[in-house]
Amino acid sequence: MSDGIVIIPTYNEIENIEPIIRAVFSLDTEFDVLVVDDNSPDGTAQKVRELQGEFGVRLHLEVRAGKSGLGTAYVHGFKWAIAKKYEYIFEMDADFSHNPADLEKLYDACKKGADMSIGSRYVTGVNVVNWPLSRVLMSYYASSYVRTITGMTIRDTTAGFVCYKRKVLESVNLDRIKFVGYAFQIEMKYRAYANGFNIVEVPIIFTDRTRGESKMSGAIFKEAIFGVISLRMKKMLNRL
Repeated sequence: MSDGIVIIPTYNEIENIEPIIRAVFSLDTEFDVLVVDDNSPDGTAQKVRELQGEFGVRLHLEVRAGKSGLGTAYVHGFKWAIAKKYEYIFEMDADFSHNPADLEKLYDACKKGADMSIGSRYVTGVNVVNWPLSRVLMSYYASSYVRTITGMTIRDTTAGFVCYKRKVLESVNLDRIKFVGYAFQIEMKYRAYANGFNIVEVPIIFTDRTRGESKMSGAIFKEAIFGVISLRMKKMLNRL
């Protein structure tokens, strides 16, 4: 058993799941992998089961009843990883928008003292490949908006490539987290920030998916816009 586990939420990722798992297991640093699949009709979970025959106890699978959103998938994975006593718990997309090799950078940052390390697109400029300019601007200014409302100094507040030390997740009431998209990523960072944890941004290059379909929607952006205000109000009322 490794001291680090990479949680990969999936829904219809049959084109990506085997390559991403093999990429993680090919790294010099040893990580375990937990796939949280929302009962994908394309056979994603079955492919993971097949790979478990090759990778054994390093590869884990949790299948949920249906598609319930990214945030709840991660919360499910966090609870599982905490129960298994992993020290370093990672979020990573299945579609190679996050380079698996950068897991080692996030791991090293937490090993060297960070409580939470973020794979950041914006800490050294704008490091995004294959996104239309409109989406780059929306994402970049969304982070600026979040910083203005919350007071956080994090440059990439909506990043989904993160390493947490277990104590950070143990400090958060995971049952109270209800957001599912960008707002979920913002909420996790804000709760860690509000609890005084040491958060470090590690520069990465984000590359948009080339296989499979994006799960992004307008509802996710709307949730983030209004969710940030809700988080700030809860903090002001000491109800976070």
